[in-house]
Amino acid sequence: MSAPVVSLVALGGALGSLARYGLTLSLPGATSGWPWATVAANVTGALLLGVLAARAPRSPLLTPFLGTGVLGGYTTFSAFSLDARTLLADGRPLLAATYVAVTLSAGLIAVAVGLLAGRPAST
Repeated sequence: MSAPVVSLVALGGALGSLARYGLTLSLPGATSGWPWATVAANVTGALLLGVLAARAPRSPLLTPFLGTGVLGGYTTFSAFSLDARTLLADGRPLLAATYVAVTLSAGLIAVAVGLLAGRPAST
């Protein structure tokens, strides 16, 4: 991988992580019982990744910057996993199972919607 690509992925990751942090500050925390920020980041990230995939930018720099960098930094499988484990450890297995099912289902639906929404219009 070339230095410009690595640099853009790193820059995108930093920007995506900052956006995720801002989202976390703006939504109720996991103490409310439901990890709203993690769900929001992962579902909106899936939607945007679907749009990006449908648009298939021709730039060899734009896709790594946006897809791997920005959206990779913005979405978070690790927080999703930790949230599910925390709910289980707190004795809330039904909420944990619901959280996992809702997050995965919503993410799959969001990426499908993104792919449809991002398709170029027919001429």
